[in-house]
Amino acid sequence: MMIRAATAAVILSLTMGLTACRAQAPYTPVERPAPGDTVCGAPICGAEFLAPAFLALEASGDPDPARIHILQIGDSHTAGDQISGQVRSRMQARFGQGGRGILPPGLPYVGYAPRQVSVTATGARYLPAPLIAGGTQAAVGLAGGQGRLEAGDHLSLMPDPGAPLTTLGVCGQAGPDRGTLQIIPDVGLPQAIDFSRETAGPLCVEVALLPGDANLTLVATDAPVVLDDVRLWGKGGLSLSNLGVVGSTLMDLEGRDAATVEAQLRADPPDLILLAYGTNEGFDDGLDAQAYEQVLRGRIAWLRRVAPDAALLILGAPDGSRRRPPITGPERWSQSCGSGGDWQTPSGLAVVRDVQRRVSEDLGVAFWDWYGRMGGACSADRLAGRGEPLMRGDRVHFTATGAEWIGDILADDLMSTYDGWRASRTGGN
Repeated sequence: MMIRAATAAVILSLTMGLTACRAQAPYTPVERPAPGDTVCGAPICGAEFLAPAFLALEASGDPDPARIHILQIGDSHTAGDQISGQVRSRMQARFGQGGRGILPPGLPYVGYAPRQVSVTATGARYLPAPLIAGGTQAAVGLAGGQGRLEAGDHLSLMPDPGAPLTTLGVCGQAGPDRGTLQIIPDVGLPQAIDFSRETAGPLCVEVALLPGDANLTLVATDAPVVLDDVRLWGKGGLSLSNLGVVGSTLMDLEGRDAATVEAQLRADPPDLILLAYGTNEGFDDGLDAQAYEQVLRGRIAWLRRVAPDAALLILGAPDGSRRRPPITGPERWSQSCGSGGDWQTPSGLAVVRDVQRRVSEDLGVAFWDWYGRMGGACSADRLAGRGEPLMRGDRVHFTATGAEWIGDILADDLMSTYDGWRASRTGGN
């Protein structure tokens, strides 16, 4: 009897718990903070320097619109595609679906999950270039690594349903010891891209997709194929390519192979380049401000040479914090955050932002004040401590909800700045 009574009590307790759960109010998202003030008082500083990109956006309303290509290159904030993916979705909703854009040729890191497409590899290896290249050029392009497919290896691309794709492109390394890449769609006949050439060097090729082509499998058929990127395009509309490397800095970008990058950019010239570095430089206790400024000026000059028609927008380094080390001695901190000052902001982040801002003004480059928009000093700590956190516990990376929030702010700032530019040209019409 005691066992039965105890069992009945447990069942009653579980039933009451279920009833209580059913009676709970449905989940409602926590109100997100409004964007903070920027250093220049406008959503984007130097908006006039975005005119080349805005002209391309203006043409999106034409009966037969051209492709509008935004290219974002940077560190882990870019590699994850959560922020860039939100910007892509928002801007495609207004300017048309131009395809997913440029992707790394494989799986660049564990947990890689790009928006609008799934990528799987069977045998194919992704070979990242070493970080902090220091100006020593590695034979890699904008993605910061290469995909190597031996004969029989597969790389599969599964776009989200409804994505209007008309073209698949690849950039890779041709040469006498390279083989053939076969493109096998779910529907239709396979197509082949031959990377065998007498002279070694970068090669970019596009193949047209048939209506109904969805999942695509890339197979090396007879000899190794080395890829620098994979491209998914629509007929017209907007695409946003995100090519980021976890832990990277502008020094890594300086180490890209010039011939490969030029071939990639000639194949699909960007209308707008978002330069999204600065976090890892700012967390470097040995940061040399003069050396960093020299590298930044050099990379801007280089981008203008290899992509002369593109507008440039620097995404200023966001706020970030790390736990204060339990040691004494000289420390380089600019701000103590949290109730007990347990989280500290490296002073290098302010130095990086100052350099980015000054260089953008001097060289005629647009600047987005990411730090100001997310709330300024100690915002990383505040956003991590919310009931619905917008920053992860590391106070550096955004949660999925936070990435959507800051991505919405960037998309809104780009589109509202475009609207202001267009109104000034048309008299408000």
